[in-house]
Amino acid sequence: MNLTKKAIILNILFLNLLVGSCKNEIKHVEKAEIKDADLPKNVLPKMKPLVNEKPKLTASYIAEKHKEIDSFYNKNWPNNSMNGSFLVAKNGQIIYEKYEGYANLRDKTPITADTPIHIASVSKVLTATAVLKLVNAKRIDLDKKVTDYLKEFPYPEVTVRMLLDHRSGMRNYAYFTDRDKTVWDRHNTLTNQDILTIMGTKNIGLEQKTGTRFAYCNTNYAMLALIIEKVTQKSYRDAMAEIIFKPLGMTHTFVLDFDKDKHNVAPSYKANRVEIGIDYLDKIYGDKNIYSTPRDLLKFDRARNSPSFLEPDLLAQVYTGYSNERKGTRNYGLGIRMINWENGKNFYYHNGWWHGFTSSYIPLKDENVTIIALSNKFNRSTYAVRKVSVLFGDYPFKVKDIE
Repeated sequence: MNLTKKAIILNILFLNLLVGSCKNEIKHVEKAEIKDADLPKNVLPKMKPLVNEKPKLTASYIAEKHKEIDSFYNKNWPNNSMNGSFLVAKNGQIIYEKYEGYANLRDKTPITADTPIHIASVSKVLTATAVLKLVNAKRIDLDKKVTDYLKEFPYPEVTVRMLLDHRSGMRNYAYFTDRDKTVWDRHNTLTNQDILTIMGTKNIGLEQKTGTRFAYCNTNYAMLALIIEKVTQKSYRDAMAEIIFKPLGMTHTFVLDFDKDKHNVAPSYKANRVEIGIDYLDKIYGDKNIYSTPRDLLKFDRARNSPSFLEPDLLAQVYTGYSNERKGTRNYGLGIRMINWENGKNFYYHNGWWHGFTSSYIPLKDENVTIIALSNKFNRSTYAVRKVSVLFGDYPFKVKDIE
């Protein structure tokens, strides 16, 4: 072999080594975590899935818990009375799930694992999550006044944090739009922007002084949805899809497109199976109007446990109780309800109720357990799923309640 051929071979080997090194460097850059605060201003922060959770559950553990949960299910919803969906998982692994009844009683469409059901006020947890990701990305400041984002907003002392933890003092939009036609004609469908305009022009007073006490109020989250739109320059529907639904593969989750799909989604029913019609409040989003499934909500819950979800200081604020004006165990954080017992044990959850839809979302953070129940036929038994928590941890609910 002459020197020229050797030189050519050496050059080829060097180029292959260089190309391989560049490819590895590119892969390393692609895999590198970019913090939300370092994202370009035209890129929204996104939730990241939590995958490959450990330890893997053993078959015997799953069988034992499945049997215990099934006993609870049969006593909580006797005679196939749920008409909804129910899921329990640990470490992201499903231990128990059940789908029962009809999404639509008229045409007997069955509820399956892929049937989206209105999650009512559990929507607030998702709205809060989008806001918190924008806070994490330095696009929203928790302690800035709402007027910094919504110029029409008439209550100058209310901050974004007060919307999240229900301390704004505002009145519920359902109460100031329901009777006085000079405020709103119920023949017209109300929108989030309508609520803001009414409050800014119709002299709608506060229910109580801003910041003085906790008062759960849907208006807070309707305003948060408008802030999301203002900051992202996208519709709430598109922003939620980009920040949460699409990155997590929540393929059966969406914000209702009222004008397009109001007659195509699962309706809700009274306890006696009478269908509940659409009313003038059904276009409002942020506080409600997300449809989802337990499997999708499990993806969402696990992503909230990902190290990339929020910076530690901000995450700690989410699970801090802010309704401390009088002694008690019940409290509210930033988009999550909680019970704080004197023994130091904390129970986090959010329930929902809209028309005949009922929902319950329970993340047992200490045990990495997720409990989700959704129903489109009114039944308070949906909220009883909290009793399943005693099967996994030291929660002071009565054991006899699940037997």
